[in-house]
Amino acid sequence: MPLAVLTGPKHSGKTSAGRALQELLGGEFIDIDTLIGERERLPARTLYRLGRDVFMQAEAGALASAMAAASPDKALIVAAGGGLIDNETAVRHLTENPFAAIIYLEVSADTAWNRIAEEARNGAGLPAFLDTENPRAAHAAIHTRRSAAYKKLAGFTVDTEGKSPAQIAALCAEMLATRTGT
Repeated sequence: MPLAVLTGPKHSGKTSAGRALQELLGGEFIDIDTLIGERERLPARTLYRLGRDVFMQAEAGALASAMAAASPDKALIVAAGGGLIDNETAVRHLTENPFAAIIYLEVSADTAWNRIAEEARNGAGLPAFLDTENPRAAHAAIHTRRSAAYKKLAGFTVDTEGKSPAQIAALCAEMLATRTGT
């Protein structure tokens, strides 16, 4: 059974596609940001505001815990955080696991920004890492850098532009099937 890790920049659709993939494959779905909140008893955003290093340590621990839950008997789908690529310890957890199928969900910087801006308008505010003089420009730069790194890390890439979570999940399932030969 697959251990699928969905990666990509913030608002690339990892959580919604991960839930849809769980519906297709069964098994368990773990969202790393949610797991961080459960383990640390603070939302991921609040933890990040306490310090980037504090957050990254919690993120690496949550990812290690999630991946330890993998079993050959059932599928495990993990939605990584958008900034996980900047966390060397967390990336090492991914690359050292020979069973992890790393899937990069590709999204344009404009689409991701529009989703972030909508979330901010709905009361969530901007993420702490975008607390700059020009958040949109900061986002574009971070998005470009992280996207390139995620693409290099991943074994599979799914273009998410204009696709529903169910469509993205179906593409992920097809890629996983080619990996496992089923």
